[in-house]
Amino acid sequence: MKLNEAVFRVAAIQLSPVLFDRDATTDKVVKIIERCSQEDVRLAVFPETVIPNYPYFAMINPPIMIGEAFEKLGDNAVEVPGPVTATVSAAARKSGTVVVLGVNERDGGSLYNTQLIFDADGTLAGKRRKIMPTILM
Repeated sequence: MKLNEAVFRVAAIQLSPVLFDRDATTDKVVKIIERCSQEDVRLAVFPETVIPNYPYFAMINPPIMIGEAFEKLGDNAVEVPGPVTATVSAAARKSGTVVVLGVNERDGGSLYNTQLIFDADGTLAGKRRKIMPTILM
């Protein structure tokens, strides 16, 4: 190994959310971050919009049929900053793990598929949004 090279563990997390339940899914995410610390994982990458869940229903039903599901999704979406980001930040800091986390973010009456990046010290280091069609007002 050269002096400027580093070796560390990375985890690509495959996780099923608790559908339409932001808080329960956040708890699952935190438990996995804690496990990453135990297994010396320094970078953990979670699925797209795992909190509260991926809007799968929008691809399998016509728009007229998904109003209630979009309302549930909006009610359980993550505000950035907010309680979910504070919880994940604390878990990342405690475990010393960089965390990349996909969430449905609610902001200004819209939803975004957002990728959050937490540094190992818990700092929210980055946020990348992908616009998605919404019916929230």
